[in-house]
Amino acid sequence: MPDFLKLMTLTAFVAMGSSAFAQDAATPKPEGETATPTAETPAAETPAQEGGQATGDPLPLDMGQEVVDERGPGTTYVKDRFEAWELRCVRVEEGQKEPCHLFQLMKDDKGVPIAEMNIIALPEGQQAAAGATIVTPLETLLTKQLTLEVDGGAKKRYPFTWCGNVGCYSRVGFTNGDIAAFKRGANATLTIVPVFAPDETISVTLSLAGFTAGYKALQETLK
Repeated sequence: MPDFLKLMTLTAFVAMGSSAFAQDAATPKPEGETATPTAETPAAETPAQEGGQATGDPLPLDMGQEVVDERGPGTTYVKDRFEAWELRCVRVEEGQKEPCHLFQLMKDDKGVPIAEMNIIALPEGQQAAAGATIVTPLETLLTKQLTLEVDGGAKKRYPFTWCGNVGCYSRVGFTNGDIAAFKRGANATLTIVPVFAPDETISVTLSLAGFTAGYKALQETLK
């Protein structure tokens, strides 16, 4: 039953009870006789619970929930897509510049999410051309770090920075050479070691399809 119908029903119920109580109170009682609660004469009111809801009320009142603005400042949205990559930005107050990053979720052969890549562009003149946060499952063996290679080329190993409720994070820097390899490559391979099988590795593919266009759009967000 919709809430507004519940409220109307409850109002009618209370009104009927008040009318019957007033009618009974107006009826003279023989001297020495006290009124006994009956079906027509409601008993004393039950103390109200917190929020004004009576104990045992068959029609509980819904106090409502605050609705979060899904398009307000601080929320993330997909600004554009470039094949395997998404350009994600965070909404800010009017007049401010939105921070954006390139995102890709990496899955195994069965479609199970294993890791995610988040790349941000950095101003020119720094040692790193771009920064990235790579997120892996909590069951990752941190001491083995993670490795990344493009099209079977030279591998690079990166340490983990911290672990949270979502997973374990590695914050890395990509040089101009790394970005150039991403632009001309087809796929990169991310490899981690699971805690429950330290002698084994888990590898997932990072598709580089659309990276060149996506990275150019990412750089534009800095201007």
